[in-house]
Amino acid sequence: MNKTHNPAIQSWVESARSPETDFPLQNLPFGVFRRKGERAQPAVGVALGSMIIDIGRLHRILPFNGIAAKGADACTEGTLNRFLAAGQEVWSALRAELFDRFSEEETTNRPVLEQALVPMTDAEMLLPVSIGDYTDFYTSIFHATNVGSMFRPDNPLLPNFKHIPIAYHGRASSVVVTGTAVRRPSGQTKSDDAPAPSFGPTRLLDYEVEVGMVVGPGNQPGSPISIDATRSNIFGLCLLNDWSARDLQKWEYQPLGPFLAKNFATTISPWLVTLEALEPFRAPAFQRPAGDPDPLPYLSSTGERETGGIDITLEALISSQRMREEKRPGHRVSRGNFKEMYWTVGQMLAHHASNGCHMRPGDLLGSGTVSGPEKDQRGCLLELTWRGKEPITLPTGETRKFLEDGDEVTLRGRCERNGCRRIGFGECSGVILPASGGTS
Repeated sequence: MNKTHNPAIQSWVESARSPETDFPLQNLPFGVFRRKGERAQPAVGVALGSMIIDIGRLHRILPFNGIAAKGADACTEGTLNRFLAAGQEVWSALRAELFDRFSEEETTNRPVLEQALVPMTDAEMLLPVSIGDYTDFYTSIFHATNVGSMFRPDNPLLPNFKHIPIAYHGRASSVVVTGTAVRRPSGQTKSDDAPAPSFGPTRLLDYEVEVGMVVGPGNQPGSPISIDATRSNIFGLCLLNDWSARDLQKWEYQPLGPFLAKNFATTISPWLVTLEALEPFRAPAFQRPAGDPDPLPYLSSTGERETGGIDITLEALISSQRMREEKRPGHRVSRGNFKEMYWTVGQMLAHHASNGCHMRPGDLLGSGTVSGPEKDQRGCLLELTWRGKEPITLPTGETRKFLEDGDEVTLRGRCERNGCRRIGFGECSGVILPASGGTS
């Protein structure tokens, strides 16, 4: 905890003073944007209220000094990868300097600083990093138990789940930024009573509420990352929607796991909320029930047990095309919390690198579906509708077992705690387009 977490300090940027903003002075998440209507190059920015601080422009007109200058120099490219590689000391120094420059205590340089502010309405958000590799985990015991009970009622939770963070390698080239439309995928499916599979658009399109983690400096090939070193090797978190075609998944997932059912699109929010900004919202790791095994030593430490969790409230909203035409707001279908995950972000990274796997700056790790113990905390339609047997009803009277063309899914995340300034993640959204070659 440091000065940047002080909830009493306000920004002189008016929109950052609103109690409803996701991006007060205490947040300062990093992203990449381009000004609309110009042939401008992508630029690194930091969200503050309804504005974006253009780091490159700010460094030119009012240069940073010392370690903060190293951070600003690393923000001159169209991605955050070089900045992520610079390490925790550099990240923190630049963030602290931004905090000071845009706090209400700064009165001398405001006219100059204003020149580096870009309204969010004038900006197009881009992917914040060049993603070399993407891995998706499966770390909610509630999600794993629910899904397992649908397909393996006699053995819903496989024995390895409580010993090892389960994951599969996704497709980095299919990761898109919020607002990008998602086309309904086609693939092989086979119903239980069909003699053979068929090819066509998925009928069981789903979303998954997840949190994404972006790797910082990483490690050298062959060198593990210890559990205590993970906090300096995770730059920040974002929201992540792991779109899933459940009928394709059912047919293809054995014996090697997900493939075409999940590699057609993964949407992330554009702002990376730093672990430093999330420090006030640390929580104990998930309290394992009596009788559950303790994590092996390479996945355990006192610090991870006491503060490995992160208290993030996550919501999923669905808006049908009809709802948008009638100017209705998105309908919230679930609200869960990231601290309910069986495995922590540190344990996910430590396990991923435990065999010497080369983790590089900008690598993306997904948490897996965030679900809680109650029905309204389930993070996907597969769980919420129990494989379509219990449809949800939208405000228009429309019902959904799974997603239909024209539906928009929006994920939101926020952190709140007494004595702290509320911070958020922005939105992670996408609209479903019909399958190629016709409607589904």
